[in-house]
Amino acid sequence: MAEVEIPDPEELEELKGNVFTKRVALTTAIFAVMLAITSLGGNNAMKEMLLAQQQSSDQWAFYQSKVMREHMYKLQKFQLETSLVERRTSMGPGTLRHYEDSIRLMDEEENRYKAEKKKIEEDARGQETLRDLNKSKDPYFDYAEVLLQISIVMASISILAGSAPVFYASVTAAVLGGMLSVNGFLLLVRIPFLQ
Repeated sequence: MAEVEIPDPEELEELKGNVFTKRVALTTAIFAVMLAITSLGGNNAMKEMLLAQQQSSDQWAFYQSKVMREHMYKLQKFQLETSLVERRTSMGPGTLRHYEDSIRLMDEEENRYKAEKKKIEEDARGQETLRDLNKSKDPYFDYAEVLLQISIVMASISILAGSAPVFYASVTAAVLGGMLSVNGFLLLVRIPFLQ
């Protein structure tokens, strides 16, 4: 009869531990990739939010200058109309025509500025909408990053301690972090305390 070598139970335990360690290490690497993607999304959301805020502020400043010009032309038109009322009878036909042309020009300019400021207001509000969208995404990425970092630390601890329950807790944290990350990208669900 051939001799069969029975493995030493300690060696089997060590091999079992190595399999656990390898699986946890691979899972930890996946958590790290998820963290990198989440971090990228969070950074982009923050940049987009700040850029949209700056562009919105620029548009509102431009809007304000258009309003000032519109009111300047309105005031000049009012002054010319008042002057025309006071002096109409003493004016010659050339001067009267000049006043009327100036009033018409002031009115055209006032209307042009009024129309231009409406377009600027639409652009500014569009930038504010983009800012608010990215602002609402940011907390999801923040909490997702925290949970993914915790999951990586817990997975590392599970390797050192050889503890499956700690590993399962790290997987739970990573799943929650992954769900928050996906929600940060897509905003499928609005969680009130994160808004």
